[in-house]
Amino acid sequence: MPERLFGTNGVRGVINEDMTSDLALQMGKAIGIAMGGTVAIATDTRVSADMIKAAVSSGIMSAGADVLDLGVLPTPALQYYVRTHSNVNGGVMITASHNPPQFNGIKCISPDGTEASREEEEEIEAQYAKEIPCAPWNEIGDMGRIKGAGEEYIDAIISKVDSESIRKAGLKVCLDCANGAAYETAPLLLKKLNVRAITINCNPQGEFPGHPSEPTEENLKDLISLTEATESDLGIAHDGDADRCVFISNDGKYVSGDKSLALMSRYALSKKKGSIVTPVSSSSLVEEIVNGAGGSIDYTAVGSPIVARRMIETGAVFGGEENGGLIFPEHQYCRDGGLAIAKMLECIVKDGPLKSQISDFPVYYTMKKKIECPHSMKKNVLDHLAGESAGARMDNTDGMKILFDDGWVLVRPSGTEPVFRIFSESKDEAAAKERAEKYETLVKEYLDQGFS
Repeated sequence: MPERLFGTNGVRGVINEDMTSDLALQMGKAIGIAMGGTVAIATDTRVSADMIKAAVSSGIMSAGADVLDLGVLPTPALQYYVRTHSNVNGGVMITASHNPPQFNGIKCISPDGTEASREEEEEIEAQYAKEIPCAPWNEIGDMGRIKGAGEEYIDAIISKVDSESIRKAGLKVCLDCANGAAYETAPLLLKKLNVRAITINCNPQGEFPGHPSEPTEENLKDLISLTEATESDLGIAHDGDADRCVFISNDGKYVSGDKSLALMSRYALSKKKGSIVTPVSSSSLVEEIVNGAGGSIDYTAVGSPIVARRMIETGAVFGGEENGGLIFPEHQYCRDGGLAIAKMLECIVKDGPLKSQISDFPVYYTMKKKIECPHSMKKNVLDHLAGESAGARMDNTDGMKILFDDGWVLVRPSGTEPVFRIFSESKDEAAAKERAEKYETLVKEYLDQGFS
């Protein structure tokens, strides 16, 4: 079996260290063989985007497949294009999403617009491990350049909401695109919905000079201040490739991804009852709100492709992750930051300001830790923690989730970075903090013993 290349969200690495043009070229050849026909490709705004795109495209064409270059696009816009154009066999997104600017990645898209399944990734990995012959000179692939894919995507989003009610509401928002892939599409969406947008970090600057592209509360201080100072109805922030979106309430408060997931779940259930799919990393707040709205919760391992495929299998009415990744099945089975904006606008027009809608949510305290850990040590760390937690109630859906009467701790290796993640939650803030620190110490002490 060839070495596993794909993590939770594609193949990622530091440019010219792990993620090289040689790797990208061979990946392109493998993708060209595995997908065949015509492959659509797009990028976010990273400074290495053209280098990686050129190498992947060259590999695809050398294997005899054609390439359609869609330019800079949000990941869900590429996914929408692949799904709605029958002449396209698959897609490739050049992005490292929220990772720092020195990273980039290669994410593959299935013909139905979902992120590639593990089986499809394994086929690409198997081809990657081979010596792939080039097509004869007269059978190499062509490259076409497509304009307008972003507007197609935006128009489709607008068709999925009550656009007239939004247009009549006279809303004002603050928008932060992290200088990433949505720098054109998100302002266009708001313009078409007659929403006044005050924008920051909406330039294609791939070094992310405004702030790191992960939309955390710490990174969004400027957006939070601007939303409050301008008395806007909403603050909106994307990550680097705009498949995720987080919000600032009208009183200038950061709204965690768990809260927006819970609110959007309740809103979806008000229209149609059914199940909500989310990973084990999501707050118990989501389950409490879903149950109260007459729905049921369905937990999966972490990873948006896993959530999306469970939604397809079960016919779920909604799904998403605690990081701001929301999946709307009426549009497409992938995280969609653009539709998340439109749905949140519709929700506040119909049901009132975001502040008031979440004011009655129960309070859960969640502590998140991230510890550097080499990929080669991740299994050892997990085994060590399992030994230290022997006898506790556990859920092993993903990593190890230790269950307490008043909360839980989730310890799991990241699928995208050389880190170990620890989530601790309780309605008792001190308990959540104490448990997070306990497991952080266990991981650090184990690695400091020289096992790393």
